[in-house]
Amino acid sequence: MNNNKMPMQVWILTLAAFAIGTAEFVIAGILPQIAQSLSITEGQAGYLISAYALAIVFGGPILTIYLARFNKKAVLASLMVLFIFGNLMSAFAVNYHVLMWSRVITGLVQGPFYGIGAVVATSLVSEKLAGRAVGQMFAGLTLANVLGVPGGTWIGLEFGWHVTFLVVAGFGLVAMVFILSGIQSTGHGETKSSAMQLKAFKNPMLLMSLVITVFAWSGFMTLYGYIAPIAMHVTGFSEDAVTWILVVVGVGLIVGNTLGGRSSDHNLQKASIFWVIAMIASLVLVGLAVNNQWLFVVAAFVFGVASFANVPAMQLRVMNHGGDGQELAATANISAFNLANAFGGVLGGVVIDSQVGAGMIPFAAIVVPVIGLGLILFANRRENHFSAVSQA
Repeated sequence: MNNNKMPMQVWILTLAAFAIGTAEFVIAGILPQIAQSLSITEGQAGYLISAYALAIVFGGPILTIYLARFNKKAVLASLMVLFIFGNLMSAFAVNYHVLMWSRVITGLVQGPFYGIGAVVATSLVSEKLAGRAVGQMFAGLTLANVLGVPGGTWIGLEFGWHVTFLVVAGFGLVAMVFILSGIQSTGHGETKSSAMQLKAFKNPMLLMSLVITVFAWSGFMTLYGYIAPIAMHVTGFSEDAVTWILVVVGVGLIVGNTLGGRSSDHNLQKASIFWVIAMIASLVLVGLAVNNQWLFVVAAFVFGVASFANVPAMQLRVMNHGGDGQELAATANISAFNLANAFGGVLGGVVIDSQVGAGMIPFAAIVVPVIGLGLILFANRRENHFSAVSQA
């Protein structure tokens, strides 16, 4: 094991995370086009975000428990087959209901893939690089937002949103080929039994960590899922300009993910507090900047940095309390992220279809993360107390 470099297998997981992340977030760029094409409101189109997220919330842990008995390489490859099928279904969807079901099918993949993948990634590196390994895998998500989402948005503008989903299915095929050729069938440790994994959830600190993710993360998708209509209807950007705004946000996500991974390895508790406060502040900044195009772009970049810096800290906190149920705990945290995303999709949809309009979405996004900050402060005190007692 090389303690200074990420193994190639982690990079393969990054590639798969890129494909899955593109599928999840590309809806943010093509949401106005889907709404117009299917003759629905942008709020209704936004509920496609919630459908995808809820599939992860409920399907992820169930699938992980079932799949835990199988070889990890076969599991990861099979999940990519389901991913390809779901995106092909989206590409050929003829109405809103078919598209909704296709998003549910695609969403079933993300929880178990990220959960199992995160455990595989940390098992391939030394303990001091665990945060960076998780951050490296989730860098696929940030790259999806720099390349995949803007690219998918551009494809949707030029060729139609159906073609966007065809291209995403192609990414999934490439990722599956690399998994089959590069991920080892053995060497990731023995999977714990389902009963043993479920016992880990008796740990109140694990449950607290999952609740923290739900509350603290909820502000992200509330804003990000509706950034295209905000930019177009409030700030006054053209449809074409949305692609470049998404690139700017995506670059911020890469910076944030890197900073978050390093700061979490340095001091997880301080990183958790700092980055949630930063995300709340960035939402305020975006809300204040919606009427100025240049300020809006700068604020969107800051939002990207502050938001994704939270991801490694939240995932590592859960895995630290996962005990013998690390895989299921890691997957449950993906469900927690997406429960927050589902709530964000609904909240943003309600606000954008209401009298107050899209300009109030950044401020609506603040409320729940503030509660999450309070929970982090409480959890840190509990952890410090247990640590002091154990050392006494």
